[in-house]
Amino acid sequence: MKATGIVRRIDELGRVVIPKEIRRTLRIREGDPLEIFTDREGEIILKKYSPIGELSLFAKQYAESLAHTTGHTVCITDRDMIIAVAGGSKKGFMEQPISKQLESMIDERETLLASKDNRKCIKILAEDSEEYTAQVVSPIICEGDAIGAVILFSRDAKVKMGEVEQKVAMSAAGFLGRQMEQ
Repeated sequence: MKATGIVRRIDELGRVVIPKEIRRTLRIREGDPLEIFTDREGEIILKKYSPIGELSLFAKQYAESLAHTTGHTVCITDRDMIIAVAGGSKKGFMEQPISKQLESMIDERETLLASKDNRKCIKILAEDSEEYTAQVVSPIICEGDAIGAVILFSRDAKVKMGEVEQKVAMSAAGFLGRQMEQ
């Protein structure tokens, strides 16, 4: 565990303030749910809760099915990182933080259909130097909240994505959102 050197007191209601610098670094926003763990040494561990993370095994299987059906690489994300990936170039994607561009698209609940011809593809990962030639991004909505995204993408210049891939991603995102509501 890494010490920060920051000390906070608990107030009369049992609350403690997480410093702004730590919240920014860990991408914790107001209203974000946190899981609370304790260990045998009496330490309290706070972990950002990912509702879609509970479906990670299911999301992995679903991503594999989509990748097999479409022939594209498929990523499923929560609001912070990739939780499932399948298809051609999955190395280096799993559990990586998502880019600010992707986070913004999730917040805006915007579905993206992009290619080098019609619209610029966005970065998927925060530390992403890859160039994508075709991309579909559809946000996952659960009980009115945007909780992640389904992404289909390719780096092959010959690949074009259109309305079919867009509908597949939107259907997958809708299905995952409904699964979370149950």
